[in-house]
Amino acid sequence: MVVACRAHAAEPHMSQPRALQGRAPAGPSCESGCMRLFAAVVPPDDVLDELGRVVAELKGRGGAQRLRWTEAAGWHFTLAFYGEVDDDLVPELSRRLERVAGRSGAFPLALRGGGQFGRGRALWVGAEGDLDALRLLADRAEAAARKAGVPMGEHRRYRPHLTVARGREAVDVRAYVDGLDAFVGRTWTVSDLVLVRSNLPVSGVPGEQPRYEVVGRWALEAGG
Repeated sequence: MVVACRAHAAEPHMSQPRALQGRAPAGPSCESGCMRLFAAVVPPDDVLDELGRVVAELKGRGGAQRLRWTEAAGWHFTLAFYGEVDDDLVPELSRRLERVAGRSGAFPLALRGGGQFGRGRALWVGAEGDLDALRLLADRAEAAARKAGVPMGEHRRYRPHLTVARGREAVDVRAYVDGLDAFVGRTWTVSDLVLVRSNLPVSGVPGEQPRYEVVGRWALEAGG
């Protein structure tokens, strides 16, 4: 597959959390230059460390090898997935996300519990805290893309989840969901909105995972 996406480096002043550090080869091409993008909330490192200890225990359970466990470097809550976005639309998308952040306030959030999608095709960790604020931020991030001219699918009610494992086939993950049931991470303050580029694996190495690059970060500045 020919690669034809221009690289966009993170702004120098951005402090990237460990979960989204690193650069990667360019992802798949589109007819003009493009980037595979999504808007996200990224937990701080100490919150990810808490989750990492729980996931390590789950990976020690029987049958864990049937799942493809995601790396902590990629853990995040996707707010809106934009797919392949034409380079020409990225500046307008960024401006609109900046406006979203400017009229959205910071709010408390914590990791809690877990669940599954698709009969074991995805194992995820949920959230508690100000979920109304999180959903509003997700809705605004989606609306920003539509206004910027990014093609978006049908709107669906936002359901916060952080994916920790995926299955190539249906896997019984009830034991892992049960293992997450009592997990409650520390509460942190969500204080920024992040635009992330997802670079899909291109090496063909089994088990290789996407790499993520911060394209933009904006503080949630609305008071009250």
